[in-house]
Amino acid sequence: MSEIIELELLAAKLEQLRESGVRAVFTNGCFDILHAGHVRYLTAARSKGDLLVVGLNSDASVRRIKGEKRPVVSQEQRAEVLAGLRCVDYVTIFDEPDPLRVIQTLKPDVLVKGADWAEKDIIGADAVKARGGKIERIEVVPDISTTRIIETIIRRYS
Repeated sequence: MSEIIELELLAAKLEQLRESGVRAVFTNGCFDILHAGHVRYLTAARSKGDLLVVGLNSDASVRRIKGEKRPVVSQEQRAEVLAGLRCVDYVTIFDEPDPLRVIQTLKPDVLVKGADWAEKDIIGADAVKARGGKIERIEVVPDISTTRIIETIIRRYS
């Protein structure tokens, strides 16, 4: 099982791993109700390097981004589910609305976001590229989203 770890401890661990040639991949998100689109995306992200770190928005951060009714699943449970995925090596939870501080602290070799983000809009891309890292954009699975799942549940059961 993957490790759920505080940012500073993870940064030290990644620095040690990087010294032995390991390429760290980073991505982030809310990952509220985990679905096949998330799993496909995370699996593809993991393939871009030697290990995958997921920055997980805290409950407070998700509320600021998605509104007061979100997240549906608590940060502890979301982190546990992510850590249980074979493709995820580390999970760290952050409170900010964006992952810039996390990216600057972890210094990933590869930063991954969905292809629905233009590279110029990817937060932290400049910091990663300035260190010689790469930005990878991964196609998102159409018609699968947490919002759609919630809408389906409301439609079917209300």
